[in-house]
Amino acid sequence: MKKWLIALMAVFVLAACSDKGEFDAEKAAKEIEKGTIGFEVLGGNIEEAQNVPVEVKEQLIAAFTEYVDAFNAEDIERYSATLSKNAKGFNYDQDLLEAQKVFNDYTITRDAEDITIVKYTDNEAHVFANIAVKMTEDATATELASNGRQVTVFTKEQDDWKVTSVYYIGNE
Repeated sequence: MKKWLIALMAVFVLAACSDKGEFDAEKAAKEIEKGTIGFEVLGGNIEEAQNVPVEVKEQLIAAFTEYVDAFNAEDIERYSATLSKNAKGFNYDQDLLEAQKVFNDYTITRDAEDITIVKYTDNEAHVFANIAVKMTEDATATELASNGRQVTVFTKEQDDWKVTSVYYIGNE
């Protein structure tokens, strides 16, 4: 398997990882250690946050679903509407440029299962999901599949939940 394709997939499975567009394992480990990420990357048990109001839970699951669906639809306007313009984990403008490049050159489908809100406050929520990714390079028909665990951190902006950072670890 081509290493460049694996590296590209790792960056764009998340679509948002760090200010530089790269997964920063050291930063993620520190955040987990501090308890600022809502699950342990290596742990097997995912526990749902108990303090989430039913209406908010529905809003967060809908926001997460739209984030994934907009990316899968390769709809840059829909996708951009799911992201925080003041994100903590990525540069908004850079992320959109990179996403558009991916949309132009690849067909990517992300399927999320076991969607669970694992951490919640009035202004921030962490949504866990098991993610299956199927990616095909349009020019060569080269295919790649991967599975991993992801926590998508949302922030409350006005009345909407927006993606502010993403933490992902592949199962392979």
